Amino acid sequence: MEVLWYSNLRQLFLHFNENMKIFRKIKKQFTLQNIYQKAKENPLRAIVIGILAILFVVAFFSSNGIYARLKLESQKKEIQEKIRTAEEEQEKLKAASKALEGDDKAIEKVAREKYGMVREGEKVYKVKPKE
Repeated sequence: MEVLWYSNLRQLFLHFNENMKIFRKIKKQFTLQNIYQKAKENPLRAIVIGILAILFVVAFFSSNGIYARLKLESQKKEIQEKIRTAEEEQEKLKAASKALEGDDKAIEKVAREKYGMVREGEKVYKVKPKE
């Protein structure tokens, strides 16, 4: 990409003005009347362009088009990530379950910490956190 440096504002304005002239010429060439006139002069060209335009729209925006495929691939990645996270969680839970099997002290610890259970005759003191 070419970087243009202007030594003064006048040069910048002249360059901008030249670019606007080119843009106006191009804009005049692509009016509806000119397009219709060119289509009348060369109908085969108009038919080919029309068919290509229709194929483009179908290829990108139909239910089996590129846009739909990209959207589905994005959803697939999200779902695969959720599956991976769920599998990791499942492995952690399996490991915790195996650790609790047959270990009465571990079961008691979980019951006390997670579920707030106490033995008969025990007193529970709860400390309020400072605000």
